[in-house]
Order: sequence, then structure tokens, then C-alpha cells
Amino acid sequence: MFGKGGNGQGIVSMTEREKARREAPLRQVETYWRGLCDGSSVPLRSQVDPRGMESALENAFLLERIAPSMAKIRVAGTHLNDLMGMQVAGMPLSSLIAPADRERFGQGVTALFADPAIVRIDLRAEAGFGKPDLEASLVLLPLRSDFGDLTRGLGALISHGRIGRTPRRFQVVRMHISAAVSGTPAAPGLAGTDVPQPRPAFEVREEQRSFTPAPAAKTEEPRPTVQRGHLRLIVDND
Repeated sequence: MFGKGGNGQGIVSMTEREKARREAPLRQVETYWRGLCDGSSVPLRSQVDPRGMESALENAFLLERIAPSMAKIRVAGTHLNDLMGMQVAGMPLSSLIAPADRERFGQGVTALFADPAIVRIDLRAEAGFGKPDLEASLVLLPLRSDFGDLTRGLGALISHGRIGRTPRRFQVVRMHISAAVSGTPAAPGLAGTDVPQPRPAFEVREEQRSFTPAPAAKTEEPRPTVQRGHLRLIVDND
């Protein structure tokens, strides 16, 4: 950090400045989207012109909704290909997410199209051999198809750190959902808040019960031993 004066005023965090610099592509994509949005309706997919976010194309991608909580990547910048080590066009966006976190990630995708909503997600890559620490940030923005339905999306993803061995899949650290346009509440009960980690679908609770040993099985009384006489052989030679 650096500052001027003796009262601490003007102090700027270099960490925050570096974070702002790294997340510039996300801000550019969102700013471009807001420029297309008139404040009361979601932009059309056909309105998106790559030249409007030229310096962020490496991190940008387009989505198509294929299920209530799933979307596939239609077009993607090279950064997503680098993270997966392959071409990601045509793949579900959830392919970038660790299996254990895909249900939670699906909540954000559902809100993106259904509400509609702006979804911001902080990610952390799974660790492993040849896979150094890697963090990422993701923003998802809704778009309408040419028919007017909410089935398209614009997004951007940036990562911080060395990619290492691919594919890299991410855990959801934090997810923030907010209304995309005025007058449309996003994710009732969650708008403007972080989405909590979901609880397990079921909980197993063991009740402590006093243990009463079963009564011992009755044993048969020993039968009396029958004393048998000895047979003697008597030989009479008279």
C-alpha cells in the first residue's frame, strides 16, 4: 500500500488495485451488456456485437439454455479452452464445475434465465498433481433469443494463477444473484445476497436409545446320567 499525508488519507490497497485490473474483462462485458439493456428489458442475442467488447473476447462466451438449470456453451473465447485443455463449444457450462458443486451452480443458471438475473460467482480450482492454486471469477448475463424467450446468455470468466495440468474444474466459493432489469425481483429470498451452501438432500440422524440386552436363552437342564450295570461273563466248566 502507499499513501500521502500523515493521517492515512489517500491510502490505496495494491491488492484491490490488482484485483480490479485483473477483473477488467468482466466489467467490460457487463458494461457492454448494460449498454444494450434499456433498463426494462433484457437485450436480444442478435444485438450482441463482439466488436463492442473486443478487449475481453478472450474471456467471453455465449450460452444457450438446454434445461432449467443447465446451459451449453455456444461460442467461447480462448481462455475457457485453455482451462479445459480442449474446445469447449457445445459443452455444458457445468463442465467447468466440480461435480459436487454442480447442483449449487445450477441454482445460478436457473435464476439467470427464469428471473432473469445477473449471476456473479467466485471460484476455486480443485487441487491435484500438477494443478497449482487457481482462483477465478465468473459473471453470467441473460439474453433473449430472436423469438423473445429467455434462453440465451452472455458471460465472462477470468482466472488468477497458473493453469497447470488440464482440465481444471472449479468449486463454487461464493455466488451472488441480483435482478437483471428493474421491476423483476431476482431469486426470491436471495436477491442481492450470497447464495448459501445447500444443505444435503437428506439428513441421517441417529437417536440414542438405551440398550437393553435380550434375555438369555433358556438352556436345557442336563439330563440325568443313567448308570448302566456292567455285564460280566461267567464261565462254568463243571
